Amino acid sequence: MNPEPLIPTHGGYRNLKSFQLAQLVYDVTVHFCDRFVEKKSRTHDQMVQAARSGVQNIAEGSQASGTSKKSELKLTNVARASLEELKLDYEDFLRQRTLSRWSRHDPRRQRLIDRKCATADEVAKWVKEEFHRSSSTQSTKSTASTLPEISANAALALIAVACALLDRQIQALAESFEESGGFTERLYRVRSARRGQ
Repeated sequence: MNPEPLIPTHGGYRNLKSFQLAQLVYDVTVHFCDRFVEKKSRTHDQMVQAARSGVQNIAEGSQASGTSKKSELKLTNVARASLEELKLDYEDFLRQRTLSRWSRHDPRRQRLIDRKCATADEVAKWVKEEFHRSSSTQSTKSTASTLPEISANAALALIAVACALLDRQIQALAESFEESGGFTERLYRVRSARRGQ
């Protein structure tokens, strides 16, 4: 049996679905803000920074996990909180412009999730398709409001999936920490095992 390493493998955040989706949310948010939010406004900066924080904290937590499971758990939770803040900004955007917010059961939301977009360009293509679909069926709605409404709701759908992934990740990290402890406990086990050899 191989001895337990003092510093285990860590930093594989690029393979995490939560990281990949948070990065997509960040890219989508940059495009959204550049198109629909006044560039010099505080809201523009805050939305972009909240999206960026989601990505950066997942990466930083994963990198820190080698020597601190506590830091990994804390930073992953910060990422989750940042995405929650971003979600509220998108909801505010819709509410303040009297645009509709899609329910969890809206078929458009599910169509986006099923598409499994990997890039902001793929999301933008989906938004255009939905815009053309809605334009052909809704003559009463103004074209100017429909595109930002679809775009904001698309971002909210992606954020919801990213948050669900992070909730599961945080739960798994908490259970692992409870079961195995962190660096201090591993250090004790490794030193005890070496002394026993």
